[in-house]
Amino acid sequence: MPHCIIEHSAALDAERILPLVFSGAMESGLFEPDGSDIKIRTMIYHHYLTGAKHSDFIHVALKILSGRTPEQKKMLSLCVLSALKTLDIQTCSLTVEVVDIERDSYSKWCR
Repeated sequence: MPHCIIEHSAALDAERILPLVFSGAMESGLFEPDGSDIKIRTMIYHHYLTGAKHSDFIHVALKILSGRTPEQKKMLSLCVLSALKTLDIQTCSLTVEVVDIERDSYSKWCR
């Protein structure tokens, strides 16, 4: 855990965004020290509206197993947001949310 799902406008380079989200998640100290439990993927949008003006955007949903405190979730969100701010994009909306995955209903299988 976590599953980091990055949604962003097509004009932005996913290869620049991915490592920043990873470093922000690592900075939180909430996950494995080697980062082996952090999973990150992107969804690129070519068609979107961002209010009255057209601007780029990055939205990160950090899906984590339930049980973290509100303070831990806020700190995780701020760590990722802080890392994304280093992109220094002129016109861009950056948003981050932390979403609980209920332990009772979560299933996983891997080889």
